[in-house]
Amino acid sequence: MTRATTALMIVGLALAGCRGQVSREPPIHLNPNMDHQEKFLAQSANPWFKDNRAMRPQVPGTVAVGELRADDHLERGLGGDGKPAATLPRDLRLDRAFLQRGRERFDIFCAPCHDRAGTGEGIVVKKGMLQPPRFADPRLRAMPVGQIYGIIAAGVRNMPPYAAQIPVADRWAITAYVRALQISRSAGKELVPPDVLEQKGWSK
Repeated sequence: MTRATTALMIVGLALAGCRGQVSREPPIHLNPNMDHQEKFLAQSANPWFKDNRAMRPQVPGTVAVGELRADDHLERGLGGDGKPAATLPRDLRLDRAFLQRGRERFDIFCAPCHDRAGTGEGIVVKKGMLQPPRFADPRLRAMPVGQIYGIIAAGVRNMPPYAAQIPVADRWAITAYVRALQISRSAGKELVPPDVLEQKGWSK
């Protein structure tokens, strides 16, 4: 038998093995323990426990890693009296980089409804959603920053909560940027940094 004949036989056997027919035999698993794990799925029953629940409640007094909420000001936006805080948490530094971060996150999560200037005329509103209030509204301008932070985290009316999508520090960055947008609607040139005045060609 020549090499060419042998090669043709091998190719023919390979094609026959891939002819596309459906097998009634179960697949062969060299390591089946990944397909057939002895485990209890979520919301399933487990006779090992008196309440027959597979999902066990947390042990009293324990806190999951990363879930400690000891700082009410930082985590919940509350002051020492339990009311919305009037200032940023002391561990956060209010500078241009912080506001720039807030602007980036605002453009991603908030601008679709509020638009980039906070006028409440975002693209989603133009598609039919109820218009949110303008940031320049006196009621919103009077809100302490802790209340704005709380609304970002928990939502309000038809605005959904964003605590799951936006980390704590970014919520505060967005809060600071919202306040900057509010101030910008009525700010005079005395509040504009000198380098920006020069760059824009605005007279003092």
